[in-house]
Amino acid sequence: MNLHVIDTGFFKLDGGAMFGVVPKTLWQRTNPADENNLCTWAMRCLLVESGNRLMLIDNGIGDKQDAKFFSHYYLHGEDSLLASIKKAGFSPSDITDMFLTHLHFDHCGGGVRYGSQGNLEMVFPNATYWSHSGHWQWATQPNAREKASFIKENIMPMQESGHLKFADTHRNAFFEGFSFLTMDGHTDKQMLPMVQYKGRKVVFVADLLPSVAHIPVPYVMGYDTRPLLTMDEKAAFLQKAADEEYILFFEHDPVNQCATVQHTDKGVRLKEVFRLADI
Repeated sequence: MNLHVIDTGFFKLDGGAMFGVVPKTLWQRTNPADENNLCTWAMRCLLVESGNRLMLIDNGIGDKQDAKFFSHYYLHGEDSLLASIKKAGFSPSDITDMFLTHLHFDHCGGGVRYGSQGNLEMVFPNATYWSHSGHWQWATQPNAREKASFIKENIMPMQESGHLKFADTHRNAFFEGFSFLTMDGHTDKQMLPMVQYKGRKVVFVADLLPSVAHIPVPYVMGYDTRPLLTMDEKAAFLQKAADEEYILFFEHDPVNQCATVQHTDKGVRLKEVFRLADI
């Protein structure tokens, strides 16, 4: 098995929204904001190469929305989804599995694009697009709080094209060493992929832990639909991560790709940070 970091670029989000009730005097120490109170965040994906399977986990924000939409998020950086896949030695047609942790636009927007005829088409034409049946219902019948994050043109073409399957009902369809956890605090039935790699467990922590700065349990995003549940889920997950020495792979941390955690007198805290290639 080989793992490849797929960098799709950076965007900006309000620092207060990213840290919820945590005061700015605390979070700005690790994530300084600009003059508009916006912090930079990565959209880092993971490509898993196992035998004849090539699984991409999440795919970034994409490029098909209009200028008004992108003006809110200040996309920047030199990296892009397709360039990073090419840099890893592959093409979009090589992807066999497109695994989506959840369907917020910054996690799934890169999987669908406008074709030459103005039609929506799949970026990965040979891939099965994996969602969770419960989350799919949640996303296609959205609540008022999350409605703006579930964009129809990102989501519906997966089903309309026949590429969509549900991971929770096809658990035996994946390769050896791959599994996933489900979390309900951020959004209903978010999936966290776990890969056995070099004798370790690498967990793609998605929006349960957007960054190293979110490791303390109270550091919960204002975007979470059930923040108290997120705190419970984080606490339980971090206990196990410290006990079993999980490698945490961060999707949104602007600097750190991976980290481990440890038990301390103040609870579970950061142990060390490192690049995926250094495992």
